[in-house]
Amino acid sequence: MEQEKKPRDIKERTFTFALKIIRLVQELDNRSGVCKVIGRQVLRSGTSTGANVEEAQAGQSRADFNSKYAIALKEVRETIYWLRLLKESGLTFNKDSDALIQEAGEISRVIGAIIVKSKKSQNG
Repeated sequence: MEQEKKPRDIKERTFTFALKIIRLVQELDNRSGVCKVIGRQVLRSGTSTGANVEEAQAGQSRADFNSKYAIALKEVRETIYWLRLLKESGLTFNKDSDALIQEAGEISRVIGAIIVKSKKSQNG
């Protein structure tokens, strides 16, 4: 009998994603100029996603909750951009690049669904 997989909590998922981003940036820091600059961008947006998801949990209102999730969505989409840029430019040889891009896309869809559901429940 196959055990069903439970969906992972978005807070845990974005935390794990941030850890992977940190590891990638550590690799980029060992390289030259442009890798470091783009690495800093990836670090900011990739870790900010989870930080905003965490902040949303303590939102003072539904609007605050939605606002924090909207920021998290922007940050993860920015992260996708930087990861794609690193990959397509050949600046990173990390075999996990595709997996990181895929995970960021999935996180983006989950966060988008959370926002839509929250707004629907807010409006009635």
